[in-house]
Amino acid sequence: MKNHLYESGSGKGQTMLIKEHKIWTPDNSFLLEYLERIRSGEIIAGQELIIELSNLEEDLFHNEEFYYDRSDALLRMDFMEHCVRLTKSPFYNKPMVLMLWQKAFIETSYSFKMSKDHLDRFRKIILLIARKNTKSETCSGLATTELFVGNEGSDIVCSSNDDNQASIVYDTIDTMRKLVDPDDLDSKRNQRFIMNKNTSTKVFKLSETTRNKEGRNIDFAILDEVHEMKDNSIGKPIEQSQSLKENPKLFEITTEGFVVNGYLDDELAKGRRVIRGEDDTSSGKRLLPWFYTQDSEQEVWQNRSSWMKSNPTLGVVKRWDYLEGQVDDARASKSSRLYVLAKDFNIKQNSVESWLNLEDYDYGATFSLEEFRGSFCLGAVDLAETTDLVCAKILLMHPEDHTKYVYTQYFIPEGKLRDNDDSTAGAKYKKWATAGLMTITEGNEVDLAVVADWFYRLYKDHGIKLWKCGYDQRFSKDFLKRMSDYGWYRTGDDESDMIMILQNAQTLSNAMKLLEADFKSQIVNYGDNEVDKWCLKNAGIQVDARGQCLCVKQEKKKKIDGAVTKIILWETYRRYRTDFLEMIKARE
Repeated sequence: MKNHLYESGSGKGQTMLIKEHKIWTPDNSFLLEYLERIRSGEIIAGQELIIELSNLEEDLFHNEEFYYDRSDALLRMDFMEHCVRLTKSPFYNKPMVLMLWQKAFIETSYSFKMSKDHLDRFRKIILLIARKNTKSETCSGLATTELFVGNEGSDIVCSSNDDNQASIVYDTIDTMRKLVDPDDLDSKRNQRFIMNKNTSTKVFKLSETTRNKEGRNIDFAILDEVHEMKDNSIGKPIEQSQSLKENPKLFEITTEGFVVNGYLDDELAKGRRVIRGEDDTSSGKRLLPWFYTQDSEQEVWQNRSSWMKSNPTLGVVKRWDYLEGQVDDARASKSSRLYVLAKDFNIKQNSVESWLNLEDYDYGATFSLEEFRGSFCLGAVDLAETTDLVCAKILLMHPEDHTKYVYTQYFIPEGKLRDNDDSTAGAKYKKWATAGLMTITEGNEVDLAVVADWFYRLYKDHGIKLWKCGYDQRFSKDFLKRMSDYGWYRTGDDESDMIMILQNAQTLSNAMKLLEADFKSQIVNYGDNEVDKWCLKNAGIQVDARGQCLCVKQEKKKKIDGAVTKIILWETYRRYRTDFLEMIKARE
């Protein structure tokens, strides 16, 4: 390959370009060594990475537009390995010994130069890598290196969605700085930034909440947790702030996420056009996509060794037994499966997916309410749409029996049947009402006093006494008033009979996971209720970036009230399980 040197010309003050030919081999290029070990089968990698590394190899040897100079990369890697210390247990304060993939990644980011002006080729680098594979630690070490050996007077930015997330990389850089310079002889941190005293290079944070994101003058930036960003409100200001810099660097580091049509989707689409050779624009040539991805979802379940495609640190940093446990959980739980596939294998998941399979809940178990005469029960109601479908449920149990028995009643206003009976969505309201599964109330909305009356009738007709009842906060005033008339009060403390349960992922995620596990174990006996089946069939699952799940509609017109009420019921059970089971034992 050609390495360009300059000498002054004679007489006319011109510059003469002298070309020195170099042959790069796996012995003196980490990029080529990495590719060679992948091709030999020693290292397992996905097709997206292999294609991009092959593209880079082609550019290194045959593209006159670029040349390869490793001096900047070697300087940084030397500092990282001999000065930077690691910050996380169990590697705290140990030297940062770079793995081959890290060396190839850093070398590539800094070594390709533009033949026309000798500036760095790559300005934006996208690192897509599964969680717990040192993405933040690697880029924090690189930023710490820039603080000490980079250009003087540089501005280095740690950026993310919010200040707390941006602080993860920022605080890691500061910890590394203190391990390099424990007495603050050459650097310091104040409330606004970290600074190299000798060069005035600064490190500071930038997030969605930062005011005046425009007008910055950034040399080096790390944009973390890109998968949570809905738009380019952070990324674009950083790129614009680098427009006057000769060798700016923007490292976007992320796993896959759950935001649909967000910033990450756009960035990955750009990167994949580069990988496929479909983008020959100036910005495409300056973009380095470095994607650790699986070639299919099927191989995750069938080929354990393929996990290294999205987890290059497996067996070195990320533990095999940890990932095996995650995959086992994913096999058993839909919520875990969505999260693990996105976060541990970089497989994009739909924003909403069917929650349960038919065989999970359609197993024909029934019971008689008379079996529980004189029992205590837990209750739950979904009051979200009083002009539509309202659902009430109770949970009953026998001593020494893990099965949870659920009895349900639905309520619907007659105006709903007149104006839109949801028959196109599979509803059979009149049939269900005739079967006694649904109560039709007068008017255009459900009188919530009728729902409270239902709980009282269970006590009056069967001796089944409601102990605790979970409810969502919407439209609950009339319901709570009527319940208090029957002696069930909302007191706001542990003695309260009425328990407000917020319908959000943070509140209901664990209950939804427990209910799914109980369904799969076939210890939920809901009387083979047809309306419940319809709601469960319509129920989708949405998982957020923290792995928390929420029950949502798969289609707008279809109802999930029965599924949501069941989850509220399971959350009530989770909170009062110990006391409830003791009450059941005492009754016997």
